[in-house]
Amino acid sequence: MIYKTHYTSPIGEILLAGKDNKLIGLWFEDQKYYLHGFHEKMLENDQYAVFLKTKDWLDKYFKGENPNIHDLEMEPIGSDFRKAVWKCLIEISYGQVITYSDIAKEIAKQKGIQSVCAQAVGGAVGHNPISIIIPCHRVVGKNGSLTGYAGGLKRKSYLLKLEHVDVETLFKE
Repeated sequence: MIYKTHYTSPIGEILLAGKDNKLIGLWFEDQKYYLHGFHEKMLENDQYAVFLKTKDWLDKYFKGENPNIHDLEMEPIGSDFRKAVWKCLIEISYGQVITYSDIAKEIAKQKGIQSVCAQAVGGAVGHNPISIIIPCHRVVGKNGSLTGYAGGLKRKSYLLKLEHVDVETLFKE
């Protein structure tokens, strides 16, 4: 059974999805790829344990704190490649940014291959089903552009500013 609940953030309504007491989804209600790949019926459950922990994590995050991502049990649904990319995203430190190219190089290194296409990484980043917590907003273009956030560039900029990233050094594509 998949459960859902809602969270009101400073930058929009968020839908949370959980299964087996693990977080499997977190989307802004108007973002690109909203509920992508989810076809099962979801039952509302505001008291589901993983949701209570996630809401507490989000409350801390939006207050400008740096809550520990490992305090939450997550199981994003996707291909092995996408999961490898999302694992790389989890390793990006609070307040830091990296490029799609950096992630592509890391995935190639992990797989023991020559290269991985940065566009393929971009697709995986864009389809991240657990926004904010798996920090896809911390990925920028190779040239420093604020690009590729399914929740929109205004939200990406907000999240980076919240983490004290100097977004003035980044430019919008």
